[in-house]
Amino acid sequence: MTVLSPPQPAPEARAKAPEPPGPPVPGTPLPPARPGLALAGAALCVLAAVLLGFAADLALLGHLRHSRDQQTAYDELRKQLALGTAPVGQRTFDDKPLEMGAPVALLRIRALGLREVVGEGTTSGVLMSGPGHRRDTPLPGQSGTAVIMGRQWGYGSPFQALHKLPVGTPIEITTGQARSVYRVTGVRRPGDDLPAPRAQGQGRLTLITATGGPYTPADILRVDAELTTPVQPNPPREMRPGWIGPAEEPLAGESGAWLEVFLWAQGLLLAALLATWALRVWGRWQTWITAVPVLGALGVALADAATRLLPNLL
Repeated sequence: MTVLSPPQPAPEARAKAPEPPGPPVPGTPLPPARPGLALAGAALCVLAAVLLGFAADLALLGHLRHSRDQQTAYDELRKQLALGTAPVGQRTFDDKPLEMGAPVALLRIRALGLREVVGEGTTSGVLMSGPGHRRDTPLPGQSGTAVIMGRQWGYGSPFQALHKLPVGTPIEITTGQARSVYRVTGVRRPGDDLPAPRAQGQGRLTLITATGGPYTPADILRVDAELTTPVQPNPPREMRPGWIGPAEEPLAGESGAWLEVFLWAQGLLLAALLATWALRVWGRWQTWITAVPVLGALGVALADAATRLLPNLL
């Protein structure tokens, strides 16, 4: 009995049979990247870094910066008071113009638990570090109306509770001349009556901040106070009332910060493009571990510069 074997495929058929795909050969180049997708990924990285930077800067890092700057300014002012070199006018003890942000006074409002070093100038950048003295007004304790401005919500929010001050609340201010005490006479909002004209040779203090919800300033709030301690001498002043730039007015921003914003934005875009490239040729986890801190730092720096464009009483 003959057993028939199943037919075998021809040699040509066996040669043409498809083979299962094997693992990729190491070193095989990846397909070319799509520039459009890379640019879109970089744009998303930039947008995420800016948004996160703004949120971190206004909610947390700005308050930490305010605390650091206040401690530094307090140490500097204490040193100057001890040496007798604290400023009493628009120039330093060695007859140089005061720099923007230089500490000029220590403000205390015990009813609010507030102790802040006051810097010279009222630009948005100066008010990031604490309250600022309007440069075209006399220093506290001298005759005339001294004006101090401070933020309502951002960067330490030193003047957030200013509207709660009742009439008669004492306000203490220490300068290079003396410790002066004021008494609150009223809180003013837009449309309220102006305070009575002060007598010749008397001193007055006006504290200014914003009204409105968190980080949405709507208008200006003022607190007026009359000097109750002896008036200190007024040194000669080079800057007359109204001789300040638009960036130092209430609710103004610094237009000069645009260049800094542009440069930080360029750096952030370049870092995002490099991160997109590294994600493709290096690996996901290696790229994220390396790129996230860099993108975050650049995003915070950009947000910090952009905040100077926003109202100074924010």
